Amino acid sequence: MAPVHAPACAADLTQPSRPSPAYFRLAIVMPVLNEAHTVTDAVHAARAHCDACIVVDGGSTDDTVHRAQRAGAQVVLAKRGRASQMNAGACVADCDVVLFLHADCRLPDGAGACIREQMARGAIWGRFDVRLDSHRPALALIGSMMNLRSRLSGIATGDQGIFVARHAFEAQGGFPAIALMEDIAFSRAMRRVARPACLRSKMLVSARRWERRGVVRTVLQMWSLRAAYFFGASPDWLHQQYYGRSPLGDTDD
Repeated sequence: MAPVHAPACAADLTQPSRPSPAYFRLAIVMPVLNEAHTVTDAVHAARAHCDACIVVDGGSTDDTVHRAQRAGAQVVLAKRGRASQMNAGACVADCDVVLFLHADCRLPDGAGACIREQMARGAIWGRFDVRLDSHRPALALIGSMMNLRSRLSGIATGDQGIFVARHAFEAQGGFPAIALMEDIAFSRAMRRVARPACLRSKMLVSARRWERRGVVRTVLQMWSLRAAYFFGASPDWLHQQYYGRSPLGDTDD
């Protein structure tokens, strides 16, 4: 089946439909860009937890799309950028709950059942704890600090596998169309509606960002960028600082 282009409603999520109390159908939306080396394993792993796996490609120039299709995912083509890609995937996800998952992250065992249990208890949105896939003590500490920070602040990041009831996502208008920090902005907005369900089951998150850029440098950069965002810095400028180029909405690390 050929990939489909994102429908017009991807930027206008305004018609909420509340989930059935009997069973919560779960869709996983995975934004990708040139992830041919990871997408097959990512789709196979994701499909074990959900009713639908939707890969949203932002213009890959490698074999990402074909590999995602062969692995069993529904593939959607959208404008490059995590926010626009995730919104496009949510728009075609005919499910009650949507989980946004990075291609280099792996869900814990029983993730789907854990999410459905939380939704049945009245949760509106939430995220998982994380564990970085490294044996370095410094990275284990960073993972623990990420979990603690998120639990105290009520702010979730994309690496933590944000899940949300579709009706709440639609009512919120989806992720804001900004070049960086869309997960932080979305969490802040959702936090005004309800605190997130912070699941202690741990996502396995790629440590490639820290390994490649250096642990101390990466931590300091992330802290400084989030502080700058808090004080009103432009997401376009933040993207330039993070990626070293003008904002193209890339979905790599």
